[in-house]
Amino acid sequence: MQKLQIIKIGGKIVNDGQKLDRFIDHFTQLDHPKILVHGGGNSASRLCKNLDIPIQMNNGRRITDTLTLDVAVMVYAGLINKTIVAKLQEHPCNALGLSGADLNIIPATKRSGTEIDYGFVGDIQADEINTYFIKRLLDEQIIPVFSAITHDEQGQLLNTNADTIASVLAVALAKNYEITLTYCFEKVGVLHDEEDEGSLIKHMTMDYFSELKDDGTIHDGMIPKLDTAFEALKRDIDKVYIKHAQNLTTKIGTELAL
Repeated sequence: MQKLQIIKIGGKIVNDGQKLDRFIDHFTQLDHPKILVHGGGNSASRLCKNLDIPIQMNNGRRITDTLTLDVAVMVYAGLINKTIVAKLQEHPCNALGLSGADLNIIPATKRSGTEIDYGFVGDIQADEINTYFIKRLLDEQIIPVFSAITHDEQGQLLNTNADTIASVLAVALAKNYEITLTYCFEKVGVLHDEEDEGSLIKHMTMDYFSELKDDGTIHDGMIPKLDTAFEALKRDIDKVYIKHAQNLTTKIGTELAL
């Protein structure tokens, strides 16, 4: 079975031009067909502050009202997505920037049934992903670059967690490819002490994750990241890693296992 790498890159990397350039250098060295999924929450938060739009978060997830959705679409699907595509073309790596609405690739449903109203936040399922067009792009050696925007097939755009998009894409494509899913951000991996890069956890099981979550070692935005990563492992994804963006082509990082 053909190998496929799905890489998710975090907002603190895409917001820093030099860090993003270094990541792109490493990303383009990967030989196998690959997909890039990006966030951009820091840029969205900065623009919200400049526009006096309140920022609302719950357990590392953004609550998205109408104005916040406008910002998310502009930042994620616009500025960041096209910046990344332009940098990939420079190498050259033929890339296509996409939201979930494009080609109806990632339909979603507006989140409901929760105690907190998350607003225009989309939830997605692997069996709803339109893998046909993704495979066509990969067959043509085009790199799909997905922003964290989906749609409800009724004309409404939705903000969707980029970690979740990467995980669900991996599960949806696992029937056709041997998948390696890697989450890249500004830390060397999952840490016992978030201020100490030397406290890297090289291997993490789901039980150990639960322990560290319960005692507060793992908190905030790292919780949904690991939740989605372990969900992918439970759905038969071959390998899942958490790494620093500069270590993409190395073995340095946290490997997850059930």
